[in-house]
Amino acid sequence: MSNERRLRPVDLARLAGVSTQQIRNYEDAGVLPPAARTASGHRVFTDAHRRALLAYRALLKGYGPATATGIMRAVHDGDVPGALALVDAAHAALHEERVALRAAGEALRTLAREEPAPLPRSGLRIGEVAALLGVRTSALRVWEAAGLLSPGRERGTRYRVYAPADVRDARLVHILRRSHYPLDQIRTVLEGLRREGGSEALRAALSARGEALTARTRAMLRGAGALHGLLTEDHPAPRDGDADG
Repeated sequence: MSNERRLRPVDLARLAGVSTQQIRNYEDAGVLPPAARTASGHRVFTDAHRRALLAYRALLKGYGPATATGIMRAVHDGDVPGALALVDAAHAALHEERVALRAAGEALRTLAREEPAPLPRSGLRIGEVAALLGVRTSALRVWEAAGLLSPGRERGTRYRVYAPADVRDARLVHILRRSHYPLDQIRTVLEGLRREGGSEALRAALSARGEALTARTRAMLRGAGALHGLLTEDHPAPRDGDADG
């Protein structure tokens, strides 16, 4: 270490815009490689820690704290394939979200154009709607508590009764929840659909979700680039023939 530039926790903290305690937390969590200690017990960081810190901060924006931390721990353990497997899994999950978004868009546009289908009688009970959608009755109650659904009530029994429009709304909520839409955004979509068809609210919700996924993709690409730089400098890939000895 005598030939390497020594860095203090405050130097790394200023570089990343975090506190010195956060730098210590990063080392304790395995985000940074273990630091040497002075005789008095103070941490001594080097350029290797600086590179690791910058790579982690870049990964954090696209992959989130759990995956970014797992990637860095694998790198410091010398498990580069394991680190890359986490990267692959995150990109695969993002791809699935894009597929779900496209499916949600198609389904929502179809449902928004349709008139509510007639029901076999005046309405359906909550268990029947849950079975129709393939969800638990507790999910329907949560959506109702959030103001997304407002089924009527039978006189006397006070059982919930879902009219055709209620069933359609429940379908819409179910589709949007599967595509990871927050409840507040779903409420905006439903309110728009209830006002004269509300296609504008639907288009806005789908567009916002698509923009969010695109932003994540860009952040993940930047993070992957930073990781590649770290691996190239600190963990170079074996040359042809090296793996065979």
